[in-house]
Amino acid sequence: MEILSGEFLSALITIIFIDLILAGDNALLIGLVAKNLPKSQQKSVIFWGTFCAILVRILLTLVAVKLLQYDGLLLVGGILLLYISYKLLLTEEDLNVKPSKKNFWGAIGTILLADLLMGVDNIIAVAGAAHGSILLVIIGLIVSIPIVVWGSAFVTKLMEKFPVIIVLGSALLTWTAAKMIVKDNYVAHFFTSQEAIYKFEIIVVMVVMIIGLSVKFLLKRKEVAPN
Repeated sequence: MEILSGEFLSALITIIFIDLILAGDNALLIGLVAKNLPKSQQKSVIFWGTFCAILVRILLTLVAVKLLQYDGLLLVGGILLLYISYKLLLTEEDLNVKPSKKNFWGAIGTILLADLLMGVDNIIAVAGAAHGSILLVIIGLIVSIPIVVWGSAFVTKLMEKFPVIIVLGSALLTWTAAKMIVKDNYVAHFFTSQEAIYKFEIIVVMVVMIIGLSVKFLLKRKEVAPN
């Protein structure tokens, strides 16, 4: 994949959008952790917490990129990403790590732990969207994570005001998952033409969207129904 080619830029935009959709909780937690500290330390914690999160995320995503080169793992990763896409349509993730640390290094540790626990879906999605390009992973994460961290409140409000962003994000993840599946050597021989690949990707996106939105509608209807 050539740098600045259409394919490269398309994959880069996909990675940045994935991060904007999936990394919001991580960014909010960094803000919560910082609030527990004296004001003199808050900016330092946000900066170093973000820096460490980027570094750890890059390392783990690069490992995932390498692992996805083994036969069968693209298929497994794609199926797992389909579930993540479906889950994204239904509910918003809750913060599972309480920001109770009130010292600088304890706060950094909390941020890293949170990033590890809540970043698995992000790592799989970015690794799949990178198409094996280490450069794409690094550029995508360096660009997107700071945007999410310092603009987390804006991103969250934007998603609340325009829920369609979540739907588009889920569709993008589903499309990425479909592309991962068709590239796995165990199933690639079933797709003998580019047309067959496109048809499969469109069908997968439509099925996940229809099922996810239908289940979400039924759950909301059940919530508002009188007992």
